[in-house]
Amino acid sequence: MPALEGQSILLTGAAQGLGAAIARYLHARGAHLILMDRDAAGLAAITAACPGATATVVDLSDAADTARAIAAAVRGPVDTLIHNAAILKMQPVDAVSLATFQATLNVGIQAAFQLTQAVRPAMKVRGGTLVFVTSRSGIEGFADETAYCAAKHALEGLSKSLALEGAAHGIVSVTITPGMYMHTPMSETTYSAEARTKWVDPIRLAPAFALLATRPLHLSGQRLDAWALSHTESPA
Repeated sequence: MPALEGQSILLTGAAQGLGAAIARYLHARGAHLILMDRDAAGLAAITAACPGATATVVDLSDAADTARAIAAAVRGPVDTLIHNAAILKMQPVDAVSLATFQATLNVGIQAAFQLTQAVRPAMKVRGGTLVFVTSRSGIEGFADETAYCAAKHALEGLSKSLALEGAAHGIVSVTITPGMYMHTPMSETTYSAEARTKWVDPIRLAPAFALLATRPLHLSGQRLDAWALSHTESPA
């Protein structure tokens, strides 16, 4: 398994919540970070907390802007891609606009496709890890989450296919669900009062992502639990 230190890791949704926690954790262990988010202020703050990281403000719902950001930020081989960015706007289906539906799917699956195509050529030579952050919404349906559930379900299928295509090249592809209630800006708008009594700092889930960056081939194609993985295996 390749060491984490010195790896080039591309992380989306890095400005806050789980993404920011992952960035801090990986930076502390010597990874070189390429950070993306649409929140310029939040991205600047996490970049300042991770000296040496590079940051690109991008609207991942826009294919052209995503392509621009990739061209600007990806200047060499990427060892690990962690696609964490997502949109969750709680609305009954009758109230969901086409623009919201498209943006949610675009950030989830379209950006995942574009990012994968960008990093995969080098990974086919060197190996690598593709990590797609999902949730229970990737395998279940929830009221008022039609667009979000559709995006997360799509990531599950994408990752399984990429695992098959990448096996001969040493490319791991997984989806990963938090597995535990997290205290994040998103959860502050979606969690019930009961769930809020159980939430934890997302930094406690970050060890799972460090482990996945070490390219555990036996996990490829699986849907993983970040909480369980963080507490049962020791990242490099």
